[in-house]
Amino acid sequence: MADYLKTLFRLNPDVTFLNHGSYGACPRPVFQTYQEWHARLEHQPVAFLDPRHLALRFAEVRAALGAELGADADDLVPMVNSTAGLNVVARSLPLEPGDEILTTDHEYAALEKTWGFVTGRTGAIVRRVTVPLPLTSEADFTEALLAGFTDRTKVLFLSHITSPTALRFPIERVVTHARARGVWSVIDGAHAPGQVPLKLNALGADFYAGNCHKWLMAPKGSAFLHARPDVQHLLTPAIISHGWTADNAAPGPFGGTPFQDRFQFQATRDPAAFLTVPAAIAFRRQQGWDKVVSRCQALAQETAGRVAALTKRPAIATTAFCAPQMVAMPVPDCAPLPTHDRLLAEFGIEIPVIRWQGRSFIRVSVQGYNTEAEMDHLCHAIGSLFPRD
Repeated sequence: MADYLKTLFRLNPDVTFLNHGSYGACPRPVFQTYQEWHARLEHQPVAFLDPRHLALRFAEVRAALGAELGADADDLVPMVNSTAGLNVVARSLPLEPGDEILTTDHEYAALEKTWGFVTGRTGAIVRRVTVPLPLTSEADFTEALLAGFTDRTKVLFLSHITSPTALRFPIERVVTHARARGVWSVIDGAHAPGQVPLKLNALGADFYAGNCHKWLMAPKGSAFLHARPDVQHLLTPAIISHGWTADNAAPGPFGGTPFQDRFQFQATRDPAAFLTVPAAIAFRRQQGWDKVVSRCQALAQETAGRVAALTKRPAIATTAFCAPQMVAMPVPDCAPLPTHDRLLAEFGIEIPVIRWQGRSFIRVSVQGYNTEAEMDHLCHAIGSLFPRD
C-alpha cells in the first residue's frame, strides 16, 4: 500500500522523507485540482475574484471543512496557516497589565514569540506550567494545568499536538474548566486536522486554529480559524479591507456574517489553496485514510521502540499521548542543525532534529507513503550517528 501511495506524491525519490509534520506534502490529484483553480483564476481574474461568486465558493469549502472538523461552517474562516490565525486571536484579545496567559513548556516557538510580543504591549504575563514527563495519564496533565489557574488567568493557550515533543495533549477537561471560569481558551491545532478526529463544537474551545496543508494534505497556504459565535466579535483582522464592517449585528458587506466577510475578503489574495481543501478531504476518503493512519501509527511506535533500544533513552509518553503519526524520539545530546545536515547528506534522510528543554530529539513523521524499509534505514542511520554508550 505504501509503495502505491508513494506514486501519488511528488516527493524527491532520492530523499527518505520523514518530515511530513513540518510542511506536509500534497498528493498529485489534489495538486492538480490546485492548479486547475489557479488556471480558472488567471483565465478571468475579475469574475473569479468577484465577492458575489467567491463567497459561494468559500461557503462550499467551509461546509466541507466543517463536516470534517465537527464544526458549524459559519464559525470557520480561511487562514494561510495556523500561526496567522493564532496571531489574530492573540493580538485581538483585550488584555490588561497583570492578566495572565496560562500555557505549557511544550509550545511552538513562533507562538511563544507571539505571546511575548502581546505581553510586551499589554503588560499581561505568560505563566508556563511544566507538564510532567513521561506523560502517562490524563489526570497528571489536567491536574498540572488546573494548578496553574489563578484569579488573574484570562487566557488558556495549549497545543492540541505539540510541535517539539509530538505529544497529543488531552485538552478536553482543561478547556471545560476554562470555560466555567470565564477564561478564553485558545488552541493551537496546527498538527491535529487529518491526524486525529476532531469535534470542535463538542470541544467547546473559544478559538481553534489548524492547518490543512499538513495532515489533511491540502496545498500550502490553506488553514482555518474556528471561533465560537459569542466571541467572534472580539477578533480584528490584521488587514482592514472591503470585507470590514464595524457592525457586529448586521450582515457583512458581501452577504456573510461580519466574522466571515472580515476574514474572507482582505484585498487581493490567491484563494486557490483554500478552495482545494475539499479535494484533499475527498482524496483521503477515496484512499481509505483511516486505515492508513492506523498503519502509520503502528509503524511510528515500532520505530520509536527500536530507536529507544538503540539509544537507551525511554519514551516521553505512552502511546495514548503520542501523536498518531509523529513521535519525538530522545537521542544523545547533539547539535540540531549539524545532525540534521549529516542525516541528509550522509543518509539521504530528511527529518527534524530538535533541542528542547536541554534534551535532544529526532522527530519522525510517518505518512502513508512511508515504508518499513525507510524505517529500517532511519534506525541504521541513528545507530551509526549515536553509537551505544
